[in-house]
Amino acid sequence: MEASAGISGLGRALVQNNLLLLQDAEAIQQQAASAHIGFVEQLVLSRKMASRDVALFAARTFGVPLFDITAVNPSVLPKNVVDEELLASRRLVPLYKRGNKLFVGTSDPTQTSAFHAITFKTGLAVEVVVVEDEQLTKLIGRMRENAADAINDFTRDDLNVLDGAIEVVDPDAVGHQPDVDDAPVVKFIQKILLDGIRGGASDIHFEPYEKFYRIRYRVDGELREVVRPPQVLKDKLASRIKVMSRLDISEKRVPQDGRIKLSIDKHRTVDFRVSTLPTLYGEKIVLRILDQSAASLDIEQLGFEPEQKQAIMAAVARPYGMVLVTGPTGSGKTVSLYTFLNLLNQPDRNISTAEDPVEINLAGVNQVNVNEKAGLTFASALRAFLRQDPDVLMVGEIRDYETADIAIKAAQTGHMVFSTLHTNDAPSTLTRLLNMGVAPFNVASSVLLIMAQRLARRLCNHCKKPVDIPKEALLAAGFAEEELDGSWQPYAPVGCDECRGSGYKGRTGIYEVMPISDAITRLIMKNGTAIDIADQALLEGMIDLRHSGLIKVKRGITSLAEIEAVTNE
Repeated sequence: MEASAGISGLGRALVQNNLLLLQDAEAIQQQAASAHIGFVEQLVLSRKMASRDVALFAARTFGVPLFDITAVNPSVLPKNVVDEELLASRRLVPLYKRGNKLFVGTSDPTQTSAFHAITFKTGLAVEVVVVEDEQLTKLIGRMRENAADAINDFTRDDLNVLDGAIEVVDPDAVGHQPDVDDAPVVKFIQKILLDGIRGGASDIHFEPYEKFYRIRYRVDGELREVVRPPQVLKDKLASRIKVMSRLDISEKRVPQDGRIKLSIDKHRTVDFRVSTLPTLYGEKIVLRILDQSAASLDIEQLGFEPEQKQAIMAAVARPYGMVLVTGPTGSGKTVSLYTFLNLLNQPDRNISTAEDPVEINLAGVNQVNVNEKAGLTFASALRAFLRQDPDVLMVGEIRDYETADIAIKAAQTGHMVFSTLHTNDAPSTLTRLLNMGVAPFNVASSVLLIMAQRLARRLCNHCKKPVDIPKEALLAAGFAEEELDGSWQPYAPVGCDECRGSGYKGRTGIYEVMPISDAITRLIMKNGTAIDIADQALLEGMIDLRHSGLIKVKRGITSLAEIEAVTNE
């Protein structure tokens, strides 16, 4: 059987040599494309082949030298020879330059188009050497750490240049604006933004204090300091970011909100939501990274238990009604809602959303940015949608009675409605609607399912270690006696180069899925409390947030300490 033409050249060779099944190669190629990573990286992650075995096969089959890069010092590698975006997207590392030859390390020597592109742009002949993918990952990690160190060096080296261009601006002076286009400042901010995207950050914080200025990334829910530029730069950095996001650089006394669109390459753009806040020692600026390519809209990858997924699919398949998602800011509610919309996004449906702001662009969905200053609120957007022959509606958040009332009436009149609320768990969402003033009958007749969620950090697969936890502690955490049968092993974080010492890499969803049954409907009609509703839901088999997390602990996906922190019980 011949391998599919869509598979990497290395993948086809593995199939032809009976080292990989065709269906496995196709699945790995598809997963790699969805995750925006290379075939070899996904092959190693899937554990179908070891990194060393892939490298040996590639070197032998394609007649390319095998090179050990474990001892390579990133600081001595050739710099500014090849476009960084090409190197990052294809996982190529220039190892050394000799005359008109550039030796490039790769785990996939079949990327001929990338090698031709390097030759075309540099005029250098590319000599390919094969390296182990795991070694390549570690080297790239060390190169990124060096890049972070280089930011500090950059700010120190260019301080004199910047000092000459800095002006103290009187905020009340009319028509007088500082020159914010100094090349070092522009390059510095571009590097901060690009490093944040590459490092998987969700937010970037620019923070002025009395005696220092720092920049932090939020990665996997945790804030990490990356650099402390000289304080003398704080106004320059703030002004440049405000220019990029089309804000008023002369206004430093009130908060402002803006947006930046950054083009990474021909096929990828990343949006940043910008928020400025006047503080005691200057403007604090937070950039939320809205990277659509990083958001997976595959329900299989969100981490639902089988019974939870079944309940969600049953609710989403209904012709009308309301599905609510609840949880704190940053808990992944938007991705969940768009996953549901993606399931319904068919040519025969009219789907409209109102958001503040739109975070994920989805072809085939009519998306509206709420603008309260201009009078475009969630409520007014919903009213407009109902005059546009809708089938499915999504409102970013139900904040008041007016929005709740319109959304519920839409759900009662033949429309499928999705939205979010800020409550701690699924049962309390119902009482929140009642407290807003929505009549019990309207809640009971419209809401189909409520889902509460959190995001917990995943243990790093490269360094997690088994740990012995006393039985009493496991019982106190919520495990049942019969679950402690010795058939599973808890793990704890350690820290390594892969996870930058945190012991965690990536995040997984923790869910509480509560379908509205007849018994729960009767409780709503009787003005039952959140406790009454929770007790009934648990009787019907609902898995609460804590137990959803404990299932992830049993599977070795995360640690008990992380679940106790996230579920906060």
